[in-house]
Amino acid sequence: MTSRTSACTNGHVYLAVVQLNSQSDVAHNLERVRVRVAEAASRGATLIALPENFAFMGPEQDKRAIAENIEAPGPITKTLRDLASSLRITLVAGGMPERSDDPERPYNTSLLVTEAGVVARYRKIHLFDVDLADGTSLRESRATQQGEVPVVADVGEFRLGMTICYDLRFPELFRANVDRGAEIITVPAAFTLTTGKDHWHVLLRARAIENQVYVVAPAQHGQHTQGRTTYGKSVVIDPWGDVLAQCPEGEGIALAHVDREYLHRVRKQLPCLAHRRLR
Repeated sequence: MTSRTSACTNGHVYLAVVQLNSQSDVAHNLERVRVRVAEAASRGATLIALPENFAFMGPEQDKRAIAENIEAPGPITKTLRDLASSLRITLVAGGMPERSDDPERPYNTSLLVTEAGVVARYRKIHLFDVDLADGTSLRESRATQQGEVPVVADVGEFRLGMTICYDLRFPELFRANVDRGAEIITVPAAFTLTTGKDHWHVLLRARAIENQVYVVAPAQHGQHTQGRTTYGKSVVIDPWGDVLAQCPEGEGIALAHVDREYLHRVRKQLPCLAHRRLR
């Protein structure tokens, strides 16, 4: 990485989580992305993370029409590439609909985008098929192809692991990322209000503590198409489990410094990763 993204060197990065209230209008959603990413960059962030469904938060079946081929980018991918290039930043954007070999079921994909373009992609492994106590029934697998492979990529001197939303409930994926060298793990999400108010912070802090990583979790917030309500509380958590930054209610950003030296100090002082016995 060059220019602004070189701020991810010397063991430090200033990053931002973006909280959105995306709806079913892709053009409008992408404009909100531009505004908030530009705001974060203007305040010094060089690594900026967008929530799940940042470009489209509507009926699952409608994702088919807007799903993109990353190699022949459409408006969503082009917007991400343009922002990364013009602002000289690194974006973690996801998830978004990516075409699969099943035209009825695109992937839910998180992209890592730099000035050089798309450098990594993670396809959501765990799909959200649940019936909630409030009567909400969600079947992500009806319109989404399941991913299979954990993804960890270099961001300057850091190793960054990628997950999406429901993956948060599966600690084995986070441990697989750590086994691949992850020091930061991103969790772009659209957590429901019902589960978020009880589980969001607890699970994020647990994943940070048990894996001794920074957890970076941008989220959707508020009312969306078809009456779905998301919890928000986009957050950055350090390897000791402390909350470094959190978005308030509504659309916005939160910023935090990430220190690689501190991460390795935590791992040295409490070497639980080295004490593992079951693999």
